[in-house]
Amino acid sequence: MPSLTRTGRTTEPRRTLSPPRRLVAAVAAGTLLNPLNSSMIAVALALITREFGIGVSDASWLISGFYIAAAIAQPLMGRLADRFGARRVFSAGLVIVGLTGLLAPFVPGFGWLVVLRAAQAAGTSAAFPAGLALIRASTSDPRGHAPAAALGAVSVASSASAALGPVIGGFLVAAAGWPAIFVVNVPVTAAGLALALRWIPPDAPWDDRMEGGAKTVLRDLDPAGVALFAIALVGLLGFLLSLSGSPAYALVPVAVAAGALLIVREWRTEAPFLDVRMLASNRRLDWVYAQFAAVNVVFYSVFFSLPLWLERAHGFGSEQAGLMMLPMAGIGVFVTPLAARIAGRFGSRPALVVGATALLAGSLLLLVFRPSTPVPAILAVGAVLGVPNGFNNLGLQTALYEAAPGEAMGAASGLFQTFRYVGAILSTSLLGVLFGQRVDTSGLHQIAVVISVISALLVVASLGFGKTPARHHSG
Repeated sequence: MPSLTRTGRTTEPRRTLSPPRRLVAAVAAGTLLNPLNSSMIAVALALITREFGIGVSDASWLISGFYIAAAIAQPLMGRLADRFGARRVFSAGLVIVGLTGLLAPFVPGFGWLVVLRAAQAAGTSAAFPAGLALIRASTSDPRGHAPAAALGAVSVASSASAALGPVIGGFLVAAAGWPAIFVVNVPVTAAGLALALRWIPPDAPWDDRMEGGAKTVLRDLDPAGVALFAIALVGLLGFLLSLSGSPAYALVPVAVAAGALLIVREWRTEAPFLDVRMLASNRRLDWVYAQFAAVNVVFYSVFFSLPLWLERAHGFGSEQAGLMMLPMAGIGVFVTPLAARIAGRFGSRPALVVGATALLAGSLLLLVFRPSTPVPAILAVGAVLGVPNGFNNLGLQTALYEAAPGEAMGAASGLFQTFRYVGAILSTSLLGVLFGQRVDTSGLHQIAVVISVISALLVVASLGFGKTPARHHSG
């Protein structure tokens, strides 16, 4: 968690119980870019492998590299937003994404495309932490409740773009080849930038942000802490990604050593990038991060394994399997407004309980799947698994808003997203270990058992969530 000291001040807009709708619309437009770009790439991998003459394992770096870069960039962008202004960082992220879209069709080799995907991941990582910081700065609720409707709009934008990403990507690739999934970002980011400049309140003057001079600013950004965080995270995620093949055990001591040095250094640093002292005292925020990682392990385990099982064990084509995943991906969009109303009235706990319970029910239902299971039954289970998407995402975003220090909302939100990527990558490792080289019903059932256990633990954690204190003073 980035430091709570010397973070600078944002020009204070008029604070109300709910943020302005225009601001929420601009933030939502920016946040859809990350899930959209992380999901569209799936339909372009086949063409990319043929054009660059590479294998599927090499092409997978376009996915893994995006996840790793985003996991590091999210808290960094949040820290930059807290220090230099959320509007500036939000807009800069859009510019970076637009530039990657312009350059992608002209890359001379596959390695350059991987570099552009990493830059794209960094750019798309700015919107969520900066956006939540903007929403927090524009609202003030004496009851301490989060603006659930605003968070719901952001959640719907993210869920919808993730669900529609493969569909949109499929049309773009069919019409103009793989470069189209990059080029489409140019008009989208241009529109987002126009909305941001028009509807988002300006930050404090640049001179105010640079108070204390370049040395003070550099010290506040804590580049050594950022480097140790990146090394520890790359080592951890690289090891997790290798578990499905030949485990890279050499990365374990690298991750452990960098993590230990990071904790020791940040504990002693006056302006740490990762505020370990605050994390040690804010147990509620720690639980939010842990639950978000666990939720994403379950979600991505199903989201990746079920299409493979439908194709390999059930005999469906890839297009049919993709369509059968729509209930899981789409139901969350429709239940999010209901989750927002519940969270807005009662807080995050009821939404988390509903989400965890539905996740457990859907995970257990996977145990009844057989190659002969009729399509309506598969779609029904997919719909059950779609319900927790809306409740868990909205509930955990609300819990984050309630638990995080207001003056470090950008950094807290960025670290929140890092745990999403840790969960996603852990799920791919789980699939590799349980499925191996063979995708069959027994492997699906093993995955169902593991995620059912995780879901049961989430139910217990969500029932006790409201009793976990958050020991901090919100700004």
